Amino acid sequence: MRKSWAGLARLRPGSVARAEDLLTACVRECASYTAGLTKPPGPKRTKLVTAIAALVVEHTASEPSQARTFEALLRVGDAAVAAEETRLARRVADTAIALRARSRGAWRLRGQTAESEGRDKDAIDAYERYQALAGGPGKGIPEIRERLSLLREKWAALAEASRILPEERLTEQLAHDVPAILARAVERRLAAGSAADPDSQRLAAAYATYCRLADSGRTDDPLLGGAEPIGVGALRTRLKGRGVCVVANAEDIRGSDLGEEIDSYDLVVRVDSFRLDHASTGTRLDLHAVSHRTESPGCWRRKADIRLVFGDKPAQWRQAIRHRLVPGAQKCVGDRSLSRPVRDPALIGEPRWAADASTGFTVARLLDFLDVSPRIDLIGFNLPGQLRPEERQWLLAHARRNEGLRIALR
Repeated sequence: MRKSWAGLARLRPGSVARAEDLLTACVRECASYTAGLTKPPGPKRTKLVTAIAALVVEHTASEPSQARTFEALLRVGDAAVAAEETRLARRVADTAIALRARSRGAWRLRGQTAESEGRDKDAIDAYERYQALAGGPGKGIPEIRERLSLLREKWAALAEASRILPEERLTEQLAHDVPAILARAVERRLAAGSAADPDSQRLAAAYATYCRLADSGRTDDPLLGGAEPIGVGALRTRLKGRGVCVVANAEDIRGSDLGEEIDSYDLVVRVDSFRLDHASTGTRLDLHAVSHRTESPGCWRRKADIRLVFGDKPAQWRQAIRHRLVPGAQKCVGDRSLSRPVRDPALIGEPRWAADASTGFTVARLLDFLDVSPRIDLIGFNLPGQLRPEERQWLLAHARRNEGLRIALR
């Protein structure tokens, strides 16, 4: 005798019969998919066909098991997502949620289906429901936690771009179409000569973050030594409203009495290899900007909240991350979107500078471009040997003040 689905779904009166009807209709649609195949399926579709066959067997058994049938339904959904049969996957996910509204597997499947279709907001909502059912933030399958975090970061970048381009209705577009829409908008603004406009800068940063995440996602944690990868948007958030001091590696600073003043800034940046002295250079290190060329192991071992690694070529950046980053020495590491910010056309996009611009200039130009810090002071960069001549000329031309060892950009 067939067991009912009573208690498994929050449906209207008569839900037992309706649940049976929903499941039967879904099983029939799955079977129709199999019958409609006109050529031998590849490996992924073969797994889907096998999963459908198992579902049909469970559903038509003389004494079917609710648990086994439901698990078979979810396996069909998973196989449909893997085979990129998104319409069928959505049908299965909707049925699973109608049958068991508190099933973590059903909401996970809906999130995966929505994500594969480019409906990122729906995917976020589904993954958040999954996480809530799993016990709250930080709970559930690590892969789903990572996907949810990635999607939230993408959505934040898209929301930032949407505030600047309301006419594009970006949050209503499918994720697959957004990069092209953003690219055209950025090109129009640059062609109009408004690259220096704050909104254009924020749009370029949002575009860079979104496209980087959409194209390759976050860099894997093992590559980053277990630290949290951050992109342009996250860095801007951390810098917003904070006075920044960038300290050069000039020996002339050692012997000054600037240490206490340097440590009083909201955020202290040091570059490449550096020495710390309480009286003259201060001892704080919040952000370490370092070139892939820097070999001194001591600077890589220094603990920092954020470490930005610069390398003009992707291979140089990856090699430095893999072979020089010290696990546990940093909480956050800049991802590839921050690996060559000055020349990267998706960020500042100024190819006139030499490849592998000096680290001091790179981080100063990045801070100036992000334009969220009310105070940006460079200590020691007006001394010989710290910058290339053209870099020093740019900084002095854009400085508000140039006094002694200090260049004030803000």
